[in-house]
Amino acid sequence: MADRDTAIRRTAAFVAGIAFGAWMAQPDTPSLSIAGAAYAQEAEVSPTMVRDRNRDAYYPNTEDLAPDEMRVIACGTGMPTTRAAQAAACFLVELGNGDKFLFDIGSGSAERISSLQIPYNFLDKIFIGHLHTDHFGALHDIFIGGALMGRNVPLKVWGPSGATPELGTAHALEGMMQMLTWDMAGRAGNVDFRGYRLEVNEFDYKLENEVIYEENGVVIRTFPAIHSIDGAVSYALEWNDLKFVFSSDTYPNKWFIEYAKDADLAIHECFIAVPDLVNKMRFSPESALLVGTQVHTAPEAFGKVMSDIQPRLAVAYHFFNDFDTGTAVYERIRKTYDGPLSMADDFMAWNVTKEDIRVRMAVTEERTWAPPLGAPAEPPTLDDRTAFAEQVGIDIADIGFSEFTKSGYWDVDDALRPIFKEASEALGRDFPYPGDE
Repeated sequence: MADRDTAIRRTAAFVAGIAFGAWMAQPDTPSLSIAGAAYAQEAEVSPTMVRDRNRDAYYPNTEDLAPDEMRVIACGTGMPTTRAAQAAACFLVELGNGDKFLFDIGSGSAERISSLQIPYNFLDKIFIGHLHTDHFGALHDIFIGGALMGRNVPLKVWGPSGATPELGTAHALEGMMQMLTWDMAGRAGNVDFRGYRLEVNEFDYKLENEVIYEENGVVIRTFPAIHSIDGAVSYALEWNDLKFVFSSDTYPNKWFIEYAKDADLAIHECFIAVPDLVNKMRFSPESALLVGTQVHTAPEAFGKVMSDIQPRLAVAYHFFNDFDTGTAVYERIRKTYDGPLSMADDFMAWNVTKEDIRVRMAVTEERTWAPPLGAPAEPPTLDDRTAFAEQVGIDIADIGFSEFTKSGYWDVDDALRPIFKEASEALGRDFPYPGDE
């Protein structure tokens, strides 16, 4: 019981510390909305006009972005071993000009993205920090699933080179496409195939604050990171005098210190505390010390980084944010940093303007289907099957059913023909039964 009471007290102190720390740390900067909520006096409200009331949660697809506003949503904040509560690394940036960008696409994050019900045509730009699966392991999910659920434009991916061509983004994604050969062969000719195209933009991982994307008033820069081996990078997005910085995974480094200054939102990895790597993750002490302090950024080191760059809001991610482990990470950060801080969790949302940063949790629907289409769908065509066979070097005769497989058909025509008749009558068009044309 004593241990449980201690945990409850520590959790209460943790939550109170976040709110009080965010409120008190930088009195000369615009306050976080979450910090002053306890002192807000609400005006008289209507009993029926409820849509425009202020909410403590973000409900996707209920709030228009202002032309000068940035919204960031955490679609993955956890560890390399995924779990239901937290997917691996992924952050969505939405801008008031209509642009949307995904930074990392770690394992499990595609489900979070689906929950936001954003048309997949708008989610066509992904920036990968490095090639660990907890940072790009859901790419094939959003590539295939996004096309199946309405994306009919190519999926564009940016990522770093490696020390050799085999260690670069282009090689990794070429291998992914090879892995998907059977998957795509089975879809060509059956669905709108326009979205099943991947455009890979590999750049030199040694670029220092160089522009790799510039369009529609948005500038995205890359600079090196230090993680595992050569070939990891971080990113900075600048738009409308707002600056978003994403470290992906990195050991504290001079490039982040230099190029993340003046950030409105600085998201930097902050790994689980070393004792919890031993107690919770079952690491050996030797491995915990190495991974927790040298391969990743320890909480104390995260705090030191943020104390130097002084962002409007620091965001710590890449740890399991539980009542006990989150508290330990928070307390260690506060040894070296006393500024505004978010302890990231999946579906945390930040609305950023020049005047304010509002922090809330998103309330999402788990049983989602396809979101609205970003552009009209087109009927499938067998020309897509022919083109795909030529692209991958497969005989068109090998895409389909062999005589062996056809011999296994069982006659259910009497059950299926009425479905085609029903569709023809409902839509006022003729849908001939296969084989009757």
